[in-house]
Amino acid sequence: MLPIVSRATMSSAPYTRAVVSAMRKLYPEALADKSFDNTGLLLEAPFDPRRRQRNSVLLTIDLTKAVANEAIARQDSIVVAYHPIIFRGLKSLTLQDSQQQSLLRLAAAGISVYSPHTAVDCARGGLGDWLADIVTGTPTHLPSDPKQQQQQPHPSDHTSQQPQTIPKRPLYMLQHHPSQQTLQQKALSLGTKPHDRRPIVPTSMPNYSPEETGMGRIVRLHDAVPLTAIIDNIALGLGNPKGFPIAVPQGKQISDMMIRTIGICAGSGGHLFGELREPVDLLFTGEMSHHEALAAIEKGQCVIALFHSNTERGFLSGVLKGQLEGEIAEEWKRLRDEQRSTNGVEHDKDYLAALEDESIEVHVSEVDRDPYGIMIAKS
Repeated sequence: MLPIVSRATMSSAPYTRAVVSAMRKLYPEALADKSFDNTGLLLEAPFDPRRRQRNSVLLTIDLTKAVANEAIARQDSIVVAYHPIIFRGLKSLTLQDSQQQSLLRLAAAGISVYSPHTAVDCARGGLGDWLADIVTGTPTHLPSDPKQQQQQPHPSDHTSQQPQTIPKRPLYMLQHHPSQQTLQQKALSLGTKPHDRRPIVPTSMPNYSPEETGMGRIVRLHDAVPLTAIIDNIALGLGNPKGFPIAVPQGKQISDMMIRTIGICAGSGGHLFGELREPVDLLFTGEMSHHEALAAIEKGQCVIALFHSNTERGFLSGVLKGQLEGEIAEEWKRLRDEQRSTNGVEHDKDYLAALEDESIEVHVSEVDRDPYGIMIAKS
């Protein structure tokens, strides 16, 4: 008789392996910047077919305790976290460290973790191109909300007709970037303005076009547009956030600025923008240091910064979710057929039951968010 092999502790869940294979096809790990990055399968949880997870993957930017709780409660098979939760070598894994605690809890629940990070930044059609599509888009309609259009007086505004009273302490409300369920990209037709684009730092990997693949993007519009139009595009493409930092040269107003060339970097752009070999009118990123922003406006450039992960999160629901659903369908079918026809090995009934499950689910975390929000004064 053929040996009956238990798959418990020998490998990760078969669905997890299909997800990892799909991610590697979409965003090859060879494209990642290995000089600092740590991409790939960072946590491979042993598969126990007697208490197997659902055939589902949870997409997130950051793997926080809240996201780990979400994945465990949902019984996902794998978390695809854009940012690596492990960046450097670990000398121990303990419950005293909050990030290690999340990893240990996920492993105990049979949930693996994969991180693509800069492979997504570099790839053609990845995060850099998505942001370039947003800044070169055309609004299809603007939301008309009379309440939003009505200008409310600021608590400190007074006229001579107003009675002199003791000013009240203003009330403030903390606003975070819109969650996945409230992102509204449909108001923007992506990438419709005539333009040229190329990477800031082209890839040197063979078999990839350096004109289309690499870190960051430089966009050159065929016709200059007002900075206010770019701001509208970014707001519409990223869910109409309540506000974000903008820097313009001293002595200039936002309404004065015309934009033709744009440097783009998801996340933290200061270092990559240092690689620019041509002047640009606008730097669009998640964050830059105080001195980097000062240097930019001294050159006459504008800077738009949305906070680090707010330039990345919408990509999960807007692009990656749909890509993965299609790619996983093919990989899951291939893996199931391959495992069921393995010669010389008879799988136990629990493992075969896992292979019979045709379901495929891809979800985007609703608790994942940037640590920073905007405090809004309420009159």
